[in-house]
Amino acid sequence: MLEISNNNELPTIPNKRYFTIGEVSDLCMVKPHVLRYWEQEFPGLEPVKRRGNRRYYQRHDVMLIRQIRSLLYQDGYTIGGARQHLAGDLVKDDNTQSQQMIRQLRSELEDLLRILRTG
Repeated sequence: MLEISNNNELPTIPNKRYFTIGEVSDLCMVKPHVLRYWEQEFPGLEPVKRRGNRRYYQRHDVMLIRQIRSLLYQDGYTIGGARQHLAGDLVKDDNTQSQQMIRQLRSELEDLLRILRTG
């Protein structure tokens, strides 16, 4: 995954479920048209589309975009090379990513349960 040292200049990701393309653009320092292009080039990057085809990115999408940005802009990968690198990472880091997704899901479910108990 992306190392923290590569992201010193990037803002902290807020604790939100969904982010608009403008928010992701600011968080990752990448223009919106680049994000839309990357969606076509990287199969793992699939934001949720709602109302009028608006894109809503989740935290894992933002993390992936930051990793793509690092590979392309800092490590000098081409689009194809970055795609291959990420495909290799998916195989190696599958267990780690699954554990992260389970922790995130558990946290979101606990938040939902807390809201239901207070409401």
